[in-house]
Amino acid sequence: MSEVRVRFAPSPTGELHIGGARTALFNYLFVRNKGGKFILRIDDTDLERSKTDYIDKLFASLHWLGLNWDEGPYYQSQRLEHYRSEAQRLLESNKAYHCYCTEEDLAESRAVARKESRAYLYPGTCRHLSAEDEKALQQEGRNYVIRLHTPDQGQTVVQDAIRGEVNFDNAYLDDFIILKSNGYPTYNFASIVDDLELQITDVIRAEEHLSNTPRQQICAEALSYSLPRFAHVPMILAPDRSKLSKRHGATSVEEFYAEGHLPEALVNYMALLGWSPGEDEEILPLEQMISRFSLDRVSRTAAIYDVNKLAWINNHYMRVYDLDKLAEAALPFFEERGLLKTPLSDEAYDYFKQVIDLVRERSKTLVELAEGARYFYTDDFEYEEKGVNKQFYKENVADYLRRLAGEIRSMEHYDKNSVEELYSSFSEELEISKGRLIHPTRLAVTGCTVGPGIFDILALLGRDTTAERMEQAAEYIERKLS
Repeated sequence: MSEVRVRFAPSPTGELHIGGARTALFNYLFVRNKGGKFILRIDDTDLERSKTDYIDKLFASLHWLGLNWDEGPYYQSQRLEHYRSEAQRLLESNKAYHCYCTEEDLAESRAVARKESRAYLYPGTCRHLSAEDEKALQQEGRNYVIRLHTPDQGQTVVQDAIRGEVNFDNAYLDDFIILKSNGYPTYNFASIVDDLELQITDVIRAEEHLSNTPRQQICAEALSYSLPRFAHVPMILAPDRSKLSKRHGATSVEEFYAEGHLPEALVNYMALLGWSPGEDEEILPLEQMISRFSLDRVSRTAAIYDVNKLAWINNHYMRVYDLDKLAEAALPFFEERGLLKTPLSDEAYDYFKQVIDLVRERSKTLVELAEGARYFYTDDFEYEEKGVNKQFYKENVADYLRRLAGEIRSMEHYDKNSVEELYSSFSEELEISKGRLIHPTRLAVTGCTVGPGIFDILALLGRDTTAERMEQAAEYIERKLS
């Protein structure tokens, strides 16, 4: 059996969308399962919209996701002579022809189609021009495109690995352009020529390209090449089944990174958009995805984008992530918020790792992790208003905080267990529940009403910071109640 070869072929006209990233992932999982080659091709023949900056961002996004390619990148813009050579070969075999129709000619044909309430198809005006006709048109200075002869009758049958047999009536396929007047190829022509030359065995792409496939098959047959296998994966729709857009949340890989998602979590989530690993499992490491992936488990129906599910998956990975890797991933988010500045000393880095290990349990993203850890790095926070009304204004709270702060300052040994023992004995002495002490303490030292275990927080903040914040909170309460 020949080597399995797949390609991911984005156009550098924008940031890598979740749909494109999911397509890249399915190609990657499929070919790694088969032990083949993953090829990257840049379809950059759209001169007006293609940008080098988008190519750089594409590379960064794929590397961040861990979808590293084996060959390439190949650039279509560097292969123009090859497309022109293949188009010339079709001209010489009378499978393609020059078309001299002007924009005005084509506009007139479209107007007639609209008037007759039918879809516009190129009417084949230049299909049978004589050599003399062509010479006369060239002498007029007319530019030309190259069109492919397409069959007028019958059907083009696409064998799709996901959708099965899909039939297209050739009567609705006109003689489409393969080479534009500027010498650049059209998408369908360049794409299949490259697929054939790069010996791509399987083309796995979004279902929006299914309508392109009959044209590409006709091109391949005209060039006397064998066809790759095709597989068109379902669309990703918003929860209301509308087209996914920015109003539904992050849609590009760069946005997912900026929101603080981990690459493994995003890859895991994307894999479940239209593919089922079986056994109702939702948390799968990459190696397990590779071993289980097959196209017969890819759905024909649209996948629904669910930000809540992504948040749940990301939280899982946040909790189980290797601490050193999580620290490396989280560091830019802390620095961006001014909580710390790199490089960190060994002592500061050790403290940083303790902070994120404590806070990550409740964090859905690295952004939440950094925001949730703010009080470990600054006293500049406000008390939650709801907490103030519920916890600070109860009887004797300011006195309790002051007395506890004094006890903390005088403790001979300060750690989690000793502080917890202090709170237990103090609550017994006062004959109140420990919660009457814990809740205002949490609000005093963090500004929040929820978070990690309070005694873990107090131990990590340290004796002086803890006592100072409790005393400041007592002053705040007394000021408000005076």
